[in-house]
Amino acid sequence: MGPSHDVLTSIEICAGAGGQAIGLHQAGFKHLALVEIDPHAVETLRENIGCLEEWSWERKYCDVISGDVNNFSPIPPEGGRESDVKKFQEYLGKPLARGDLDLLAGGVPCPPFSHAGKQLGKDDERDLFPRILELADELHPKAVMIENVRGIRDAKFEEYRTYIKARLEGGLAKHPITGVEEDFKGLGYKVCKWEVLEASDFGVPQLRPRAVLVAIREDVLADTDFVWPAATGNPKSVFQALEQSMSLRYAPYLKMNGDVARLAEARLSQWKEKAQRAESKKDSGVAPTLVGGSKKHGGADLGPSRAKAAWALLGVSGVGVANSHDESVKRQSQDRDLFREAGPMLTVAQAAIIQGFPADWKFSGGKTAQYRQVGNAFPPPVAAAVGKAIADVLRAAHERDSRKSAPDGVLLGQPAPTCTDSAHNGERARV
Repeated sequence: MGPSHDVLTSIEICAGAGGQAIGLHQAGFKHLALVEIDPHAVETLRENIGCLEEWSWERKYCDVISGDVNNFSPIPPEGGRESDVKKFQEYLGKPLARGDLDLLAGGVPCPPFSHAGKQLGKDDERDLFPRILELADELHPKAVMIENVRGIRDAKFEEYRTYIKARLEGGLAKHPITGVEEDFKGLGYKVCKWEVLEASDFGVPQLRPRAVLVAIREDVLADTDFVWPAATGNPKSVFQALEQSMSLRYAPYLKMNGDVARLAEARLSQWKEKAQRAESKKDSGVAPTLVGGSKKHGGADLGPSRAKAAWALLGVSGVGVANSHDESVKRQSQDRDLFREAGPMLTVAQAAIIQGFPADWKFSGGKTAQYRQVGNAFPPPVAAAVGKAIADVLRAAHERDSRKSAPDGVLLGQPAPTCTDSAHNGERARV
């Protein structure tokens, strides 16, 4: 397989279990590197890339890197250590260079800006905005995409947002460390603002507003407009999303005789009734935001008291996460998982459905580790919508530049005269 102009390349930091990576992949991007510090999430990425057919390109050319993003080195200084982006060199025929990459993306940690935390912002040790800005400078990709919680749009973080914009685009801003106002030169990008996108507007059965920043290099954007994706239609309810999987969970007990079958039938009917009734309410039966917690705080449950109350209206107990269907049968944990008067608890697989993951994407680690991967993810359908909008700009820019560089009298798509070396140039990778 040789380099192709059709390939849009990306590197993602803080990749987690792959929510954003899946969406960008669906939008047409091929990943050169996925960087993640959590070992369970790293194993999730490696296992799925290793077995899913649609990820065959990444299986051959993508480095899944386990470690701190602060130590990630895509383009080492001359005479320094080897690049961490190794496998792609087989495709490109040379190390990755500044300006080669199409997209740098990252869902940097949310706790510094989350309403559920202390909102320490730049003073939180988990703030990785400085690192993604350093990588943007180092890699100089055609586009940058950063995802975070809606809280970063709060008034208290206005100075920090101004600083991030100034670093990318240029302009006056207070340095977050010194507090001194500086006139930043910028990195040559046009910031297409922070946009808050609601996951339920993109077919995800969950109320999950996410703040997304998109910045595109000025020479790439030129006279092209970046258009934020529009809502795809009516929200998908929890009942619509989980009806099949919930019925499958109760099926083994419905086949039994006596009290067990009657109890299973009653609990399944109760869940269906509550979930369907919720469809007529203000939120159209859409789930509240899943909360994944962290290594330091939070366990495998569906969130704080308000979230648990919202889940109760959907017929679901939010006090924990159920064993998988097979494990529940094996351990005979149906009383805990399915037969509570408050309703069934969700399995990890059902939480993944609520988050918008494909059905064939599997998670590694124990139940709590798996649930945290799901709960902390960026919903793939939202990432796909933003990724497609970015891809549209990049492809339009490539088409525009191809027209400009085409020999006189040759239209885009026509073969170049044999006296030129355009045919040879067309074999080079568009990275």
